[in-house]
Amino acid sequence: MNENLYALLQSRFPSNRSQPAIETAGGRIYTYAELEHVTASYAGFIRLLGVAPGDRVAVQVEKSAEALFLYLACLKAGAIYLPLNSAYQEGEIDYFIGDAEPKIFVHQPKSVVWATALCEKHGISHQFALPAEDENVQIGSGSRLWSKNALGAPPMLEIAHRDADDLAAILYTSGTTGRSKGAMITHKNLASNAITLHQVWGFQAGDVLLHALPIFHVHGLFVACHTALLTGSKMIFLAKFEARAAMAAMSRATVFMGVPTMYVRLLAEKDFTQESCRNVRLFISGSAPLLAETFQEFMARTGHTILERYGMTETGMITSNPLVGNRIAGTVGMPLPGVSVRVVDDDGKACLTDDIGHLQVLGDNVLPGYWRLPERNQEEFTPDGYFRTGDVGKIDAQGYVTIVGRSKDLVISGGYNVYPKEIELLIDEMSGVAESAVIGLPHADFGEAVAAVVVGSPANAELSEAGVIAALKGKLAAFKVPKRVFIVDELPRNAMGKVQKNELRKRYASTFSS
Repeated sequence: MNENLYALLQSRFPSNRSQPAIETAGGRIYTYAELEHVTASYAGFIRLLGVAPGDRVAVQVEKSAEALFLYLACLKAGAIYLPLNSAYQEGEIDYFIGDAEPKIFVHQPKSVVWATALCEKHGISHQFALPAEDENVQIGSGSRLWSKNALGAPPMLEIAHRDADDLAAILYTSGTTGRSKGAMITHKNLASNAITLHQVWGFQAGDVLLHALPIFHVHGLFVACHTALLTGSKMIFLAKFEARAAMAAMSRATVFMGVPTMYVRLLAEKDFTQESCRNVRLFISGSAPLLAETFQEFMARTGHTILERYGMTETGMITSNPLVGNRIAGTVGMPLPGVSVRVVDDDGKACLTDDIGHLQVLGDNVLPGYWRLPERNQEEFTPDGYFRTGDVGKIDAQGYVTIVGRSKDLVISGGYNVYPKEIELLIDEMSGVAESAVIGLPHADFGEAVAAVVVGSPANAELSEAGVIAALKGKLAAFKVPKRVFIVDELPRNAMGKVQKNELRKRYASTFSS
């Protein structure tokens, strides 16, 4: 049996392939027949370039229908898809492609100069540019347009045979050591999670998904696209989230998936009312904690109860509030069917109901490990196979899970994961800096905003907030750059000398209060 995820998705496409699959922001409609045709041509081109099953294809582009077809083509050809945040800078991409060693790098047109240099450095013989929808570009001799070349390739009609445990994707997630880890995601991981979510969220014929998420991470690419494709549904593809554009399209949608920031921005629109979303049957939120105030205000304004769920890059979705039943503000619902969640204390012993401890998860949705990091895999999994999420939470008597903190010091800003150590390493390298601590602070729009507390060396009186921010902008994706930098004489420490970030979070908690 072929366990290739594409075989599963294709088996659920509508029998009438003339049905719409994607409607772009520019009004272009791709049918399922076109989706299959373009995907086959792209897959054929991938094979033509010498990419064998198990080889990697790195992609850093803006959201578009063509970008989704490229992902599906990688699945069909048996290649391992490596999506990269479109905001990542040259230094970040250098590490990713050096570690993953892709055969092909597809990038944004604006990146052609440094992408060419990186491809030469890492021995990547095939690079192409993929513009965003309606982007008019002139490509130099160092690169070529992906679609122009790939659409002329002989289509790949068969689906590459893949076993359930073969890798479908590698997603890099930053680590507390400052170096990113490549989460290895299998065809089984993706298929099991997609089928489960499709069922528990009641996807049905006639559903239309308003897709306003990026497609370089789990939420937008796997959760949203897979559940829609399994029903043969139409997706309204917004290139990026803008509240007014989302409201305009919402009357034609039945399902909306978003991060908390999106719901905050919708509520900021005075004319966003129950009438605005009269045809929507389900609003889903994830990627960051949803504030209870947002949950309550959204219910009061629209009559809809947002369904909050919880997941990770390494596991896909883990829990969900119910489609039918109580959706409780502040909780992320109950473990999904086939997923086991437990809470343990520092000694690994099971916690009692409502006791706070470390969350661990087991199931077909859980990654087998990290790319080329066997030593980390031993640390991240318990002897009986549970994955240590790094999150702290509790489970109540009804089985609802509540996340109360993150033992791995992660900051989630606007739905994006930010690991402080990565930023601290760059700040500490700056002239005049003695040490630094990066934290997340409450922010009405982003949930959390990145902030840095920096200790200057006694000899440097010129260290400034603006200078630190300016130095980081060329090295980090914009969402990682601190929105505030506080220059202090020293950092608070405990008796063991460890920086007390909880004290810093308390000290600066009101920084972004209105």
